[in-house]
Amino acid sequence: VCKRMDLVCQRMLNQGFLKVERYHNLCQKQVKAQLPRRESERRNHSLARHADILAAVETRLSLLNMTFMKYVDSNLCCFIPGKVIDEIYRVLRYVNSTRAPQRAHEVLQELRDISSMAMEYFDEKIVPVLKRKIPGSDVSGRLLGTAPVPGTSAALTTMQLFSKQNPLRQDITKLQQQVKTNGTGMTALKREISELRIKVQEQQKQLQDQDQKLLEQTQIIGEQNARLAELERKLREVMESTVGNSSGSGSNEQSSGKRRKAVEPTDCPRKSKRLRNRK
Repeated sequence: VCKRMDLVCQRMLNQGFLKVERYHNLCQKQVKAQLPRRESERRNHSLARHADILAAVETRLSLLNMTFMKYVDSNLCCFIPGKVIDEIYRVLRYVNSTRAPQRAHEVLQELRDISSMAMEYFDEKIVPVLKRKIPGSDVSGRLLGTAPVPGTSAALTTMQLFSKQNPLRQDITKLQQQVKTNGTGMTALKREISELRIKVQEQQKQLQDQDQKLLEQTQIIGEQNARLAELERKLREVMESTVGNSSGSGSNEQSSGKRRKAVEPTDCPRKSKRLRNRK
């Protein structure tokens, strides 16, 4: 590989990660400026999902920073997973361009997968190779998150010079190995804790969404019950009115029949008189 081309690509990857961090900070500031200050009002705001997605991206960026940037700052490697940078840009542009985005776990599924795979591969395959390039004191300081103390490298060199005459040589090497293993274990534990926090936050958000859906469904059920009660009341009124009309028509028919019967005997003598006169 051409060394100049390699350096140019490494510089582009490192600058890409720094630029995506700045772009994320800009997007987060714009969204936070539009959100209300009260937490209860933020949940029902139209930008609530935007804020959730940006918060999840922030945690993912912090994990990547913890994993890669300490080795990048020491010029041992570059920010290797360029596809992660592209995916973060895609998520941020999606958040800026859509008014009603999907839920955070649906939007960030691909980013979580590729970033977790990149961090696991880096810790398992690349970090052991990089540790060989670092002196023992620097490794312990970086892995534990502390700055290297000046003069320690010189002290170690003197100890190595007199290691043959020093009876504590084995103890010192054991202590250095323990420091290295403890440092790697600390970084792994920090990453697992941060991932667990992210999962807990996502589950809490899902529970909040489910509670909100339950409230909406109870409101809809209450409205439907009120409509059913109103329809039952109208049906009762219609049934009562139809029963009243049928009873009224029956009484009218009976009265008209009685009148006809009363009129018929009065008409009979008149007819007989007319017949006599004709004769």
